[in-house]
Amino acid sequence: MRRHRPAVVGLAAATALILLVTAACSSNSSGGSAATASAAATSAASSAASSPASSAAGSGASSAASSAAGSSASSSEQMSSSGESSAASSQASGSASSAASSLPPAHLTILFGSSGTAETNAVKAAAAAWAKQSGSTVDVTAASNLTQQLAQGFSSNTPPDVFYVDAGMLGTYAKAGNLLSYGDQLPNKGDFYPTLTQTFTYDNKLVCAPKDQSTLALFINTDDWKAAGLTDADIPTNWDQLDAVAKKLTTGGRVGLGLSATRDRVNAFFVQNGGWLTNADQTQATVNSSQNVAALTFVKKMLSDGSLKWASDLSTGWGGEAFGTNKAAMTIEGPWLLGPMSTDYSKVHYKVVPLPAGPSGTKGTLVFTNCWGIASASKNQQQAVNLVEYLTQPSVQLGFSKAFGVIPSVKTAQDQYLQQFPDNKVFVDGIAYAHGVVTAPGVADVLTDFDNQLATLANSDPKTILDSVQDNLSAALGG
Repeated sequence: MRRHRPAVVGLAAATALILLVTAACSSNSSGGSAATASAAATSAASSAASSPASSAAGSGASSAASSAAGSSASSSEQMSSSGESSAASSQASGSASSAASSLPPAHLTILFGSSGTAETNAVKAAAAAWAKQSGSTVDVTAASNLTQQLAQGFSSNTPPDVFYVDAGMLGTYAKAGNLLSYGDQLPNKGDFYPTLTQTFTYDNKLVCAPKDQSTLALFINTDDWKAAGLTDADIPTNWDQLDAVAKKLTTGGRVGLGLSATRDRVNAFFVQNGGWLTNADQTQATVNSSQNVAALTFVKKMLSDGSLKWASDLSTGWGGEAFGTNKAAMTIEGPWLLGPMSTDYSKVHYKVVPLPAGPSGTKGTLVFTNCWGIASASKNQQQAVNLVEYLTQPSVQLGFSKAFGVIPSVKTAQDQYLQQFPDNKVFVDGIAYAHGVVTAPGVADVLTDFDNQLATLANSDPKTILDSVQDNLSAALGG
């Protein structure tokens, strides 16, 4: 996920962020089809996650996911041209709203974090299709460093009209007055998944339209599973079972569970135990709640037992690499791992299952996402809103899904999405009980410091870590 310097938070500090992209794609016991998995990989950088690369804007993959972004980008470039052209034709089948024809033509600019050729081509195709219908023109640019380029545009009052916004940066940008709050005027506002709408709401306004999404799930190496004498009946549905199978899978130089040492993995355990970092409206920190302390204590127990290791302690860059190189029999990742599993680790047999529930049976995962931001300084706001309305239609979003693997942000696309990508159901099912990231302004450095402290968890007291983050987050939130 993003790395930040432990310093006073502000927009200037935020320019150093490395953003992630959200994504999603298929999963199955043999690794999924090459096309679907390749699409999933690219989504890692595109949506978030939501994952890892300075070009991305999703709030969610891990600090180590920059490795994933590299794999994702390379795999995206291997997509067939026929796949990209079919995605483009799918996007072209969308329709600009009736308001488009009544708007004067304008010249718009889009700046976005791309995972690779497939995503870049898909966004360009969609923008061109809207331009043809509306009579406007659109310049589409894949950013080399989205956060830095946006900061430069904001400071010089020359931002792009439309751009990707990482969920974790929403509050910072909105507080600074950089974003047009247009979401409430969209006719499809009610079609967005509620968690995504909540994520992009600031000051009681839906600031921007959610672009796509991605959730976490448990990846299992089925050859290791079988060798350990485990069957489908042993797939963990709670923490005790996860603990037990991780121990059985730990042998020789392989650990049962390998994770990236980041809040964007560990926080899933908080959700599963009824905890979170803040209250619902993100005005008060709740980091050191008893639920969170118990959850982090469980994670430390697995570290102490040796059945869980951080990816860095396995000489790997992130959990996906630890899993793909068989240094870990299980990992917790999002659909951005599917591409590397198809291209870089194609000999590994695996399946993807829901994350285990907490002690009380509470299910929990995390959702990573971006939105389509519109600059408050844009001179073409009406046309930009119409463009976003077009880009968030089900047909256009499904074109993006086919091109680079993202899960649509609108509910009306879900049935068609699952028809096209039935093996992705585990990620889609997780949307119902997923928790979004912290989006309050000014918390980036605090959360990065949390990541740094998690790396020392094996030799630290969980409550001491959470007390420290509690104090820092409370100060950042003004509490």
